[in-house]
Amino acid sequence: MDVELAKPFIKAAVDVLSTMAMITPVAGRPYVKKNNIAQGDVTGLVGFTGEKNGSVSITFDKKLAVGIVKNMLGDDVGNILDDVKDAVGEIVNMVSGQARAGLSQQGYSFQGSTPTVIMGDNHTISHVSSGMIMAIPFKAEMGEFTIEFCIE
Repeated sequence: MDVELAKPFIKAAVDVLSTMAMITPVAGRPYVKKNNIAQGDVTGLVGFTGEKNGSVSITFDKKLAVGIVKNMLGDDVGNILDDVKDAVGEIVNMVSGQARAGLSQQGYSFQGSTPTVIMGDNHTISHVSSGMIMAIPFKAEMGEFTIEFCIE
């Protein structure tokens, strides 16, 4: 898999999370993921369609997901589970949109689906395509998250 494909996802994650949640994530080294078990507690997933199919997911650990919600909503946190689910769905949607714009500069054209959010310990992620899954780990002040993407 072409590592150049990871660059729009890294840029989008840094831009969206620094703007929306006031956190500054630092990307680790991308790697090929060998299983479908999530690397955290809350995952947002968006499918792609176009000349090729694919998907992107972002999985946050609990502490970071709650921290993002508190940074985004301030003291307006109502039901933390609902708010985390909404925030993760919104973040993956924005990252997906910005990454798709970056991928279009590399000659790819994708439309995104409505985000799905999965919560729970040791949940699995089912990517749309059967291709290789590229994972990018990130560290932030409040915790860690992983972006995974798969394009056939």
